[in-house]
Amino acid sequence: MADLQIFKEIAEQVLEIPTLKGTPDGYLIDRAYRILRHCGGIARLGEVQRFQMDHDGLYIAALFRDAGFAHYANQEDKVSRMVLADLTDEDTRDFSTQIVQEKLVEFLAPEQLERVCSIIIESGKRNTTIIEAMVLSDARNLDDMGANGIFNEMRRYVIHGRGVAEALAGWNRKVEYDYWAARLRESFRFEAVRAIAEQRLITAQKFMAQLEIENKAADMEEILLKQTQRPIVELPAPNAKSRRHLLKT
Repeated sequence: MADLQIFKEIAEQVLEIPTLKGTPDGYLIDRAYRILRHCGGIARLGEVQRFQMDHDGLYIAALFRDAGFAHYANQEDKVSRMVLADLTDEDTRDFSTQIVQEKLVEFLAPEQLERVCSIIIESGKRNTTIIEAMVLSDARNLDDMGANGIFNEMRRYVIHGRGVAEALAGWNRKVEYDYWAARLRESFRFEAVRAIAEQRLITAQKFMAQLEIENKAADMEEILLKQTQRPIVELPAPNAKSRRHLLKT
């Protein structure tokens, strides 16, 4: 088994991109580790264990799947950012394999290097027959669901200068066009992973519903409505004795 720590250290260097302030942005590293954990869990599922699995190849591919994106996401490099705007997922997977071949050639045998690249390329293909690519695909799709998915989405909105109202509008459009139902139906190959994704989606729906309430101040409106409907209780006027007591105090 390969020493995964070596590949983690290299991945951290590759995936760390500078922000506009020059500070390191660890988002891609954080996501890679999260997807790596997803891959480890999916690989232990009963419906997956019946396949012969190249665990090393899977885990290394998970770490470097976004290497191509990181290469062009340098916010200090205007040319790279312009290229990134036109890149497709197929392009980024291809660039990721180029980085794998460049950075890992000293650590992997040629056949293993080719295997890792194949897993990365095939993970974006719906009709792939490579089990490791299927696992990686399900792991990445799972990361788009639930609280993690909301975080990923909100980050994109913030980067593009958009606010809560636009995020809610985008979410509502996806609901209207059954985007999430289609993702659940088409994006997962393993039923256990689909079941987790479905539960995560329920959590996301609750969060977005609450976000809409707060954005519209609907909870405040509810309190104000109750206040207007509350019966006014008229207090009895103080008698002469009570008035004298109030004057003394």
